[in-house]
Amino acid sequence: MLGAFLALVAAMTFAANNAAYRRGALTGTVEQAMAISLPVGTIVFAIANVSTGAWGAFAELPRNSIAMFGLAGVSHFAWGRYCNFRATKAMGANLVGPVQQFSLVITVALAVGVLGEVLTSLRLLGILLILLAPAVSLRAPKVASNAPTGFKPNYVEGYAFALLSAVGYGVSPVLISAGLRGGGIAASLAGGLVAYTAACAVLAFTLFATGQIGHVAAVGKTSRNWFLISSALVGLSQMFSYMALAVAPVTVVTPIQRLSLVFRIFANSALNREYEVRGGSVWATTVVALIGSLMLSASTEFIVELMPLPEYLRTAALWQFP
Repeated sequence: MLGAFLALVAAMTFAANNAAYRRGALTGTVEQAMAISLPVGTIVFAIANVSTGAWGAFAELPRNSIAMFGLAGVSHFAWGRYCNFRATKAMGANLVGPVQQFSLVITVALAVGVLGEVLTSLRLLGILLILLAPAVSLRAPKVASNAPTGFKPNYVEGYAFALLSAVGYGVSPVLISAGLRGGGIAASLAGGLVAYTAACAVLAFTLFATGQIGHVAAVGKTSRNWFLISSALVGLSQMFSYMALAVAPVTVVTPIQRLSLVFRIFANSALNREYEVRGGSVWATTVVALIGSLMLSASTEFIVELMPLPEYLRTAALWQFP
């Protein structure tokens, strides 16, 4: 029950973070958002570690776990988040979400190949739906309310960076799982701080190497405030996500977190109504991607027991590879 609740809060705060970032990105840049997002997220995890007494868990983390958490942070918070910000700025959060569900396909492929998990017929159907979902959104009409704002979705840049972000987001859960090694909430909070710190180090090096420090410091007040809100929300979301994975199975946590797809549409309708592509095609894309995500995350045995199926369908549903 605790794991499900934490996963739900993670989904809601992640959706709110997307909407807040989208608002800030109207006048700010991706580099400015990253420079605010990662340090704030690190602070959120540091406060959580101190306030819960998880600080002592660092001493018990094996070197391999620290390495896995560090790689997960670079993959998710540095690479994945940068590409997510680029995609969202290009075509809006509503269209980015369904494409990013491809991260689950990557996670499942790695879980099968690296962690020895199995591929089922239900997961194959889920992969097919996730691959088909973005095609539905390509039919999304231009919304009249977008015209006064001058917002025109850049589909090429948006889809390209959404897929690249899916790679970063898809790799990180496997790395986190390898780092946790059955550890509890304290280990998850310690690991989250390691992940954020590693991502901050990569960001700092990149900003100095590319001479972006002056540009980052010139962020406007409005964008800065929205980026701060977004950063705090995503930090909380990741904290709740790490905690949920520490106390509940992935098969419970992941489907609930997919609800962020739906929550983000409502959040963007409230904050960014004039800056997002909306309509029936967007909802159809979201629903198709959500169903595919649930199929990838659900337990086949649970579905078979829940639904009375003819023997031939039961046999097909229980197929596994390898």
